[in-house]
Amino acid sequence: MHYLTLHIPSHFQLTDDELYDLCVANRELKIEKNAHGEIFVISPTGAETGNLNSSLNAILWNWNQKHQRSAARLGKTFDSSTGFRLNNGAMRSPDAAWVTNKHWEALSVTERKKFAPLCPDFVIELLSESDKREELQEKMNEWIANGCRLGWLIDPGRKQVYIYKPQPNNPMVQPFSEKLKGGKALPGFEVDLQQILL
Repeated sequence: MHYLTLHIPSHFQLTDDELYDLCVANRELKIEKNAHGEIFVISPTGAETGNLNSSLNAILWNWNQKHQRSAARLGKTFDSSTGFRLNNGAMRSPDAAWVTNKHWEALSVTERKKFAPLCPDFVIELLSESDKREELQEKMNEWIANGCRLGWLIDPGRKQVYIYKPQPNNPMVQPFSEKLKGGKALPGFEVDLQQILL
């Protein structure tokens, strides 16, 4: 992914609140922080990636709404502008995310207003033409290491998806010709990427 690294002096480390204030003061920028305290300003995506991201968020939101009306009341969905504070000290933003109600309701009102101090249960990352596959794969491993139960790294160029779970021998690779399924993490959630990309 194209980004600009902000070099912060080693004696000056931003607190979580200061990082949040920095992001609020620069709303036009997408900012992330890695576990080493490095801050990145990430470039916007191209139109095709943005369209695919919007479609995936809509499918995830619709699936979640269907379950919200049932007794299951599963969770909350989040778009690519949402920051999550991970246990390793990073603040990351996936392209799409879902958090169980159990994890969401454990947060205070104040925690919900800023970068939520939790790792989503499910994340989607899209590989755009400006991204480096290895960097996004590292980010996916970071999601899983911090508690994510299922992650999809979608590569439209190769028409394949890297499926990450908290188990050895990850990721599994699946072609677009097969429907993506949420399994136990997201019961009943399915995505047909071939239909979205028509």
